[in-house]
Amino acid sequence: MFGSIGAPELILIFIVALLIFGPRKLPELGRALGKGISEFRRATTDLKTTLEREISDSETGGGVPSTPGPSPKTPAPVSDSLPDRGNNGADDPA
Repeated sequence: MFGSIGAPELILIFIVALLIFGPRKLPELGRALGKGISEFRRATTDLKTTLEREISDSETGGGVPSTPGPSPKTPAPVSDSLPDRGNNGADDPA
């Protein structure tokens, strides 16, 4: 649809950016853009390697599952009343 950007288009973009931002601000914007692009590439590379590792772990059946499953032993139900100790009221002061 748009095709590739050639040399005349790049020159036009540079001239417009120079007019809008000025010669003092343009290098700062270039550095910020470069840092942003490198951060994005690093994040996508990290995501790609993580996904590949998870896929290979799941295919081989090894590794730790990503989400823990339910515990095999279920906890005892909690009661609102006090338990009957079977001491026949021996601890009662009354």
